[in-house]
Amino acid sequence: MLFRPFEVIMKKPLLILALLAALLTPTAALAQPSLPTLTVSGQDVNEGAGAMPFTFTLSEAIDSDVTIRVQAKTSRQQATRGVDFVGKRAIVVIPAGETSAVHNVEIIDDNEPEEDEVIRLKIRRITGADLVKPPFPRALIIDDDVEEGGGSLEPENTEFSLKVLHINDTHSHLESDSGDLELAGQETRVEVAGFSRVVTKINELRLNSDTPVVTVNAGDAITGTLYYSLFRGQADAAMMNQICFDIFELGNHEFDDGDENLAVFLNNIGGIYNPNSAACRTSILGANVKPAQGTPLFPGDDPQQFIKPFVIREFGDDQVGFVGLDIANKTKNSSSPLPTTEFLDEVETAQKYVDQLTTDGIDKIVLVTHIGYDNDLDIAAQVDGVDAIVGGDSHSLLGDFGPLGLNPAGPYPTVATGPAGSNVCVVQAWEYATVVGELNIGWDADGNVTDCNGTPHMVLGDEFLRRPADGGDRVALEGQELAEVLAFIDATPELSIVEPDADAEATLAFYTDQIDDLVNTEIGTATEDLCLERIPGQGRSALCDVADTAEMGGDIQQAVTAGFLARSFEADIALQNAGGVRVDIPAGPLTIADAYELLPFSNTMVNMTMSGAEIAAVLEEAAAFALLPDGSTGAYPYAAGLRWDVDLSAAEGQRFTNLEVKGRDATEWTPLDPSATYTVVTNSFIASGQDGYTTFGAVSADGRAVDTFIEYAQSFIDYVSITREGVLSKIDPEDYSTQNFTAAE
Repeated sequence: MLFRPFEVIMKKPLLILALLAALLTPTAALAQPSLPTLTVSGQDVNEGAGAMPFTFTLSEAIDSDVTIRVQAKTSRQQATRGVDFVGKRAIVVIPAGETSAVHNVEIIDDNEPEEDEVIRLKIRRITGADLVKPPFPRALIIDDDVEEGGGSLEPENTEFSLKVLHINDTHSHLESDSGDLELAGQETRVEVAGFSRVVTKINELRLNSDTPVVTVNAGDAITGTLYYSLFRGQADAAMMNQICFDIFELGNHEFDDGDENLAVFLNNIGGIYNPNSAACRTSILGANVKPAQGTPLFPGDDPQQFIKPFVIREFGDDQVGFVGLDIANKTKNSSSPLPTTEFLDEVETAQKYVDQLTTDGIDKIVLVTHIGYDNDLDIAAQVDGVDAIVGGDSHSLLGDFGPLGLNPAGPYPTVATGPAGSNVCVVQAWEYATVVGELNIGWDADGNVTDCNGTPHMVLGDEFLRRPADGGDRVALEGQELAEVLAFIDATPELSIVEPDADAEATLAFYTDQIDDLVNTEIGTATEDLCLERIPGQGRSALCDVADTAEMGGDIQQAVTAGFLARSFEADIALQNAGGVRVDIPAGPLTIADAYELLPFSNTMVNMTMSGAEIAAVLEEAAAFALLPDGSTGAYPYAAGLRWDVDLSAAEGQRFTNLEVKGRDATEWTPLDPSATYTVVTNSFIASGQDGYTTFGAVSADGRAVDTFIEYAQSFIDYVSITREGVLSKIDPEDYSTQNFTAAE
């Protein structure tokens, strides 16, 4: 599992919680009390400093070296955008007889204005000392470039104001989750999110507004949890209808189950088939989405029956146009729209409809996009006539969340500059129903933006847990500690303690109560036993004899990896760590519950652009980590579309030979070309560089990784039920990744 500075923990399946309890046991609880204590502190630096020093200090000198394995980290979101430090793993040594050492994290100055960046130094392992605090020391890279624009604009000559309340990328995360925030100076476990809290917060902001309000959902409402796997959008639509969004922009994941399923979902939030439907009258936008006539999204004579390019909202004498954009290439290549459904260029489409609205006398124009924060900034700079962009897709956290231990991608709102020098307000509201964005836009009499401000509201529960100083289980805060946390929240505009809406909770309970029964729904049948294994011949299977896995490894690992490749839709190769797959699959019925027991972590599928040489390097790294005494045999690699011979007794770096690829549409195996570029799909845990997959981490930090946000258990469910039409068998032996195996001596 990939741990973020703010860790979101799913409530379903419950297997994850037990695993997390084991994984989150602090280093201090495992240390020997007789050892000297170690403290670590970081120093804030300017971006141009070249290095950020972290100082390690022992309480007393000892007769042996103290070694500390560390890695500088930030959020996965920032890592995919490009960050200003080098996050390599390193070993810090305090020599025998000395009491301190300094580790310098390399800093990169990109000469671009941006938010200050919070860097954590992750303490991975300590030998010879007991870490006391903090467990993840932090420091800031302070941006020293001159910034154009930035946060809010001060209102000036404002004639008309509009409040936009928005969310994006909820991905069927309807229940509340839990995570860690820095509250009143200490890491605190809090309950966060939950769609019922979003309902309460939006209603509160809407009712208390003294300006007109528009509610917006910027896409990827569906796919990601059991609520979608089991109810195919019905639960999501029911919860969205508790708000009755004015506008919904299509996201790429809305097309994951094709146009027909999407049409049903859109009807459930828009009342499209039946004007007397109880569904809301939500306007569905997607100016660059063009279904063919006679298909589910264009069934009659009206091409805008389901999807409109824009909608105009009237507020007395003022009109505001909203134009929708979906991310074109990702939707075509990573989801399942009909081949006849076209996705047009985002920039050209935006300019076309902005020009049309302007010609019709509309001088206040907001784009509602699902194309990602960076692309929103590009659109703002290229498309003339845009006043604001309310976006989604990149799951970008914007706002002043650094002091809370999070890593925002930019200010909320981000004020960009249009091609004619005008102000463009750009916002996004993170992910998973955790943040409700409140954007206030003001225009003068000529339609120029004069006011751009707002608050991203993170919705919290009212119970707060901390781990005691002795490292025991977390306990609920009381008394003075609780009072300090409540005062801190009250003084922090971005934080709100929110009571879930009762009607929304009752609606959600209708679906939640069915989950325990429905997880036993069959998705297919395994025609034979599929053995679990890590390193070939290791004997991890509880079902099969070790001889069954001695030559080529685990059957079920191969099946999961084949599923990754099939459901990524654009990858050439799938690569998976053995330990990400947890159980054998016996012959017989296969259920949703089996899929989540097989793949219990909250990993998602990530597409990475890599050279053949980098792929070869990551295989060598994985095998090396699997053989380390303090490594993990779960690092041993499995692949689809890639095969090899491996000799674990050979020297490190020389273990993999005869590397061959068979691309998605290829029929023959050919040698892996070190200089060629391939798309590799993997899970988000090793994509971050975990389990020894260091090159994956470097590729992510280089901005060559794109998270699909499809949970890997969901990919396996879809692989069995859709790709394999319910029949799961061993794959062809010639497609196993390990073709010839020699064990370590």
